[in-house]
Amino acid sequence: QVLLVESGGGSVQAGGSLRLSCAASGITNTPYSSYSMAWFRQAPGKEREGVAGVDSVHRTNYADSVKDRFTISKDNAKNTLYLEMNSLKPEDTAMYYCAAASRRWWSDGIPKLMGSEYVHWGQGTQVIVSS
Repeated sequence: QVLLVESGGGSVQAGGSLRLSCAASGITNTPYSSYSMAWFRQAPGKEREGVAGVDSVHRTNYADSVKDRFTISKDNAKNTLYLEMNSLKPEDTAMYYCAAASRRWWSDGIPKLMGSEYVHWGQGTQVIVSS
């Protein structure tokens, strides 16, 4: 059973930065390097949205709302996914979740940001951005 544990959330003022981490364990048959991964977020009263995704060959995809501010990366040696968040805005306030897809990539080469594409989920880490 793949276990994903997020960390790094917290409270920050607008314009600040945070780095989220997602450590994976319980990986047996399929190496971590073969997984595509993503970050999602959900704010109170809103639907979950995909933030950023990365496939097994490190191609990335970002939601328009975070492009040029957030960077997703995957360290296969550490079985860890990261989300570097800069120039944070109050609208970035949400619970952030990491997720893993049991596939190396998608046929069009674009990591998907739809929750239905991912099978393993973490419990989330809270990010609060104050103005």
